[in-house]
Amino acid sequence: MLDEADRMFDMGFLPAVRRILKYVPAKRQTMLFSATFPPEIEQLAAQALHNPQRVAVGLTRPATTVTHALYPVAQHLKTGLTLELLKHTDTNSVLIFTRTRHRAARLAHQLERAGYRVTSLHSDRSQNQRQAALDGFRSGTYQVMVATDIAARGIDVASISHVINYDIPDTADAYIHRIGRTGRAEREGDAFTLITPDDDATVRTIERAVGQRIPRQTIDGFDYAAPPPVQTAQFGGRGRTPRAQAAPAASRRGSAPQRRAPRQG
Repeated sequence: MLDEADRMFDMGFLPAVRRILKYVPAKRQTMLFSATFPPEIEQLAAQALHNPQRVAVGLTRPATTVTHALYPVAQHLKTGLTLELLKHTDTNSVLIFTRTRHRAARLAHQLERAGYRVTSLHSDRSQNQRQAALDGFRSGTYQVMVATDIAARGIDVASISHVINYDIPDTADAYIHRIGRTGRAEREGDAFTLITPDDDATVRTIERAVGQRIPRQTIDGFDYAAPPPVQTAQFGGRGRTPRAQAAPAASRRGSAPQRRAPRQG
């Protein structure tokens, strides 16, 4: 049995799966499970299976119990906006997704410094560390978990109230998979996604999958025009020359997310 088959194949594990198949009995039953199964991955699966039959339970679509919102922001202001979002939300159980393990570790450290009980889940953590992180998040020891897509596969915590996409996912299927971590067991959930101008094409794809235009939001009082930190460069071992970039234009103003009463896990 192969679980999360789409990601296994998509991440380049198909050669390893083929090697394993050489050592298992020729007469066998092989099952592949996945929440998302795009056509290109189905073709790869067909190469590894004999006369495969596909059983689909429901359609790949977002849960109706999840409310979506997009937050346009410059890349260098994402951490600041994430902290501001957390101030306006119920932070009993928040799952934050980043694109890389380095960003997950850095963001977790920054949130911890801000006073939140935070853990992280990414490929640099050992299996014992991952299990401890999951157990602590599930029990409420940690308010926030920062995770990457791969490490977060299989998370089943019914009490997650908010999913924040610090980095927008690459595909609509990945977006649906991420936000499906909240709004479970008939509970309501919120999915907040931070977007930059570079994400416009992905946003349009996600909106088609969701079947509606996702509202854009801003938070009153947050400085969207703040310039990026001044960077310094070393030249010939002498001195440092500051190198600043132009500040981005201020985003449109809108409404902030509403605080909700804490949910019972």
